[in-house]
Amino acid sequence: MTEDTQHSEQLISLYSGATPVRSRWTYRADEPFTVVAAFEADGDKWVEWIFGRDLLVEGLLGPVGEGDVRIGPDVSAGRDVLVLEIESPDGYAVLEMDFAAVESFVAATAALVPLGAESDFFDVDRLIEEITNV
Repeated sequence: MTEDTQHSEQLISLYSGATPVRSRWTYRADEPFTVVAAFEADGDKWVEWIFGRDLLVEGLLGPVGEGDVRIGPDVSAGRDVLVLEIESPDGYAVLEMDFAAVESFVAATAALVPLGAESDFFDVDRLIEEITNV
């Protein structure tokens, strides 16, 4: 992990606590608009979801998302959780994450790139070079 990367791991619950799942959350200052959530599927196989950091931040305040990723706060078994619903042609999952752990992760990302200042950290020239060199 470098100084411009934030990484967090936690066990989360799948389908209201029936199945614990390891997750790995990553944020990089050079990709300031997105977070990567990886979930352990089978053994060493990880499934990654990339979505907007703003969606995660807004999901802490209330239900958000209209497409493949939906996020919102809830209470499960007497504890505060953040519910993450993900959907793809391969399936659908509802994951419950510890609310405080997600808040800590978001705070750590904001220490790297302040919320609302993502454009200041985004290298448009590098993106154009990547696109044109394909």
